[in-house]
Amino acid sequence: MDQENVSATLTVAVPAARVFAVLADPTTHAAIDGTGWVQEPVDRAPLTEVGQIFRMDMYHANHPDGDYRVANRVEVLDPPRAIGWLTGQEKDGGHLEFGGWMWRYDLAPLGPSQTAVTLTYDWSAVPQSIRRYIQFPPFAPDHLTNSLHHLAELAASTSRASTPAG
Repeated sequence: MDQENVSATLTVAVPAARVFAVLADPTTHAAIDGTGWVQEPVDRAPLTEVGQIFRMDMYHANHPDGDYRVANRVEVLDPPRAIGWLTGQEKDGGHLEFGGWMWRYDLAPLGPSQTAVTLTYDWSAVPQSIRRYIQFPPFAPDHLTNSLHHLAELAASTSRASTPAG
């Protein structure tokens, strides 16, 4: 595969600011994840600045440990238009190492209550030393679409919950 990223787009019936708020909340990521790998947030604070680190407990049957933890570093934060992070691991002594793959959501408002959401997984910065052990992308193509549908459902339900009854 020559391409070093995959993406999917879905139009959701939710304002961009609401979709962004869901994405900026690490406690929602397990519900959004289309693979089932994301388990629990370790760091629960909302994502508010570039450089912020947030950790997630993960599970993958093909991972050497099964259960593992990732450390994500926010690389893009442009509310309510874009949010993205690099995924890595915390090594001994608290040193963080990032593998070179990035998750990014781009939001394009299509009116007051509709948003086109594009999810991109980019592995173009992954060094050859890692590519020897991991095939990219490490998930089926429908993962991104599944994640976007989960995001749409979650954002719509939180939007309804925050709307006063008329």
